[in-house]
Amino acid sequence: MKNIWPLIAIMILIVSCSPEPNSSQAKPEADKDLSYDSLLAAELGADDYGMRKYVMANLVAGPNRDQDSTTVAQLQRAHLDNIMKMAEAGKLVLAGPFMDQGEVKGIYIFAVETVEEAEALTKTDPAIQAGRLKMELRPWYGSAALMKVNEIGLKLSKKSI
Repeated sequence: MKNIWPLIAIMILIVSCSPEPNSSQAKPEADKDLSYDSLLAAELGADDYGMRKYVMANLVAGPNRDQDSTTVAQLQRAHLDNIMKMAEAGKLVLAGPFMDQGEVKGIYIFAVETVEEAEALTKTDPAIQAGRLKMELRPWYGSAALMKVNEIGLKLSKKSI
């Protein structure tokens, strides 16, 4: 037991000599694990904050929702096909339904600069054309990393929509 005290004393000395997390030798919290990738930032259209412009869309229940079940199924299939087409073109980075039965049925995030560009894309949706859905569009500023969501999503899904 007497031989352990010199070891404890050495350990205390080592610990007391190591820099404190808040000392001038420690990296500032903001700089830890910061590895800026200029090529990826350019590829994703990121600004200096890693952000970019998008257009956010709320898909809202439209005025014409009284279609028969066969027509509803056909419109839904065409709506999903249109989503895939816009995603494959790099214009739609995020889409999904809300899980409740509210008036807002889902969201889109378009990778476009203007509301007008997003509006043109929404007009290609058969559910919009049929009046089953309508879109509420707003400019939005978010992480440029969203541009990778579809690519990653393909690696996670066992089934296609």
